[in-house]
Amino acid sequence: MIPALIVAGVVVVVAAVLWWAYNGLVQSRNRCDEAWAQVDVQLTRRHDLIPNLVETVKGYAAHERGTLDAVVAARTGAVGSSVSGSPAQQAAAENVLTGALKQVFALAEAYPDLKANRTFQALQEELSATEDRVAFARQFFNDAVLHYNTRIQTLPTNLVAGPFHFTAREFFDADPAAAAPVVVQF
Repeated sequence: MIPALIVAGVVVVVAAVLWWAYNGLVQSRNRCDEAWAQVDVQLTRRHDLIPNLVETVKGYAAHERGTLDAVVAARTGAVGSSVSGSPAQQAAAENVLTGALKQVFALAEAYPDLKANRTFQALQEELSATEDRVAFARQFFNDAVLHYNTRIQTLPTNLVAGPFHFTAREFFDADPAAAAPVVVQF
């Protein structure tokens, strides 16, 4: 009788640990998905602001067509990667877009009338605020991914993660060169 109670107690404890581990992994995976959705919202907001910015700049710097075309192409690539790409692919496309936007803002320094334009200033401020939101959302996503990846790699949850096909997630990494200052040659 006593050995049967011990075995039953062990089975209950093991079942409780498995239940706790599985539910915790599901919560962590869902937190990653929710964090990625927030990144996507902010990136979509960023993508939606760019056509207005390009149109405003066109009126002042019509002969800077190459820079504006690069922004439009980079936006198209970023939008395309958000539909079908992994976080690493989307990060690469967003890094290209960031570089192209830096070129547009550098144009404002060369065109004082553009720099003084209220529409341009408002769009620049809105885009700057959106960049801050993107950075925050990216950090939140990366924190959620770190937590999730740590859970699937450590005991006891790694014993549950493998059989139930919980796989590691990719971080959304920004290009370190994107933080470098822009140099524009006319």
